[in-house]
Amino acid sequence: MVTRSRAQAPKLAEQLSRLGAVVVELPVISIEAPPDHGQGLDRAAHRLASGAYQWVACTSSNAVARLMAVLGGRAVPETVRWAAVGPGTADALSAAGLVPDLVPAVALAEALVGEFPPAGGPESVDGGPGTVLFPRAEEIRVDLAAGLRAKGWLVDEVVAYRTVSVAPGPTAVAAATRADAVAFTSSSTVRNTVELMGVERLPPVVVTIGPVTSGEARAAGVEVTGEADPHTIDGLVQALVVALGGNHPVGGGREQPGGQQ
Repeated sequence: MVTRSRAQAPKLAEQLSRLGAVVVELPVISIEAPPDHGQGLDRAAHRLASGAYQWVACTSSNAVARLMAVLGGRAVPETVRWAAVGPGTADALSAAGLVPDLVPAVALAEALVGEFPPAGGPESVDGGPGTVLFPRAEEIRVDLAAGLRAKGWLVDEVVAYRTVSVAPGPTAVAAATRADAVAFTSSSTVRNTVELMGVERLPPVVVTIGPVTSGEARAAGVEVTGEADPHTIDGLVQALVVALGGNHPVGGGREQPGGQQ
């Protein structure tokens, strides 16, 4: 059972299908434009291309994708440094041709703040504190901007996207209740799936992409079977393989209505 947004599910679903799994897609979220329809992000992208920022701090692959789309191929000064909250976000930057300068050892916003350099170093402008661009989701778990400001940085927070709930149809929900495992890729997928199905109707095997998602699941009363390491889609697939029977291809599972193989 894959709970990612419809636009993001194919990569995970295809990898699982190649291993022999029957995949049920239950998209419980959708990634949408921010309330200002991207005007703030557009202005920030212009400032980024003009060299106004010393760092860009990214806490999700969605933020990277939205920022790259708005940049539209415009070059960013080589002096700009890039921070990614974890390997999945770092992979998104790499796919855009950008080399992450900072990826914390633990994929948490708190760890990113902890490992972020204090202001006033080589990145500063004319001895000033320097500015960090923080393209973020509408709702965030940790106030990363406050942590960076405490280190002396000026932070330009811009809402790059918002996550909205989606209600799948009854046929998809019924198929999901017969799945052997569920893959959670974010806290919002956990919350919306539990609200939709209840804890008692979740599949017996629950695998998450990382510690934040695991924490959300446990807070909702869900027992977490496994967690991706590294915290990427590839790591999530491997964690599912192990949880469903060890280091061999995922078993066939139960065939769902419509024969989604």
